[in-house]
Amino acid sequence: MYRIYTRTGDKGTTALYGGSRIEKDHIRVEAYGTVDELISQLGVCYATTRDAGLRESLHHIQQTLFVLGAELASDARGLTRLSQTIGEEEITALERLIDRNMAESGPLKQFVIPGRNLASAQLHVARTQSVGSNAC
Repeated sequence: MYRIYTRTGDKGTTALYGGSRIEKDHIRVEAYGTVDELISQLGVCYATTRDAGLRESLHHIQQTLFVLGAELASDARGLTRLSQTIGEEEITALERLIDRNMAESGPLKQFVIPGRNLASAQLHVARTQSVGSNAC
């Protein structure tokens, strides 16, 4: 069974998948932590909505982000061991999803204040987290 603790002590470093270690305050650790938060927030969005199309989209985005998180948490050796990585196909699929949703909603003419309903508010939280992960 996989353990969630390493017993390697806390010397200010963390292991990447592949075996190398980096400082815990490294931007990579922040980036994959932020992506992990976004995956969890999208899970809340998924659980909040009953719209089957939205749930399918959210699940697809979560899966893609999970792969991204694995890439961020891997060193060069670990990357060669991953069964899946982000490629042009995944990027194109996300771009198509964005384009489809933008076509349905139309162009924004003003900023949107979150809170119209619970699902909408949760999606706005996810949006802000995605902006944060983009900054890493």
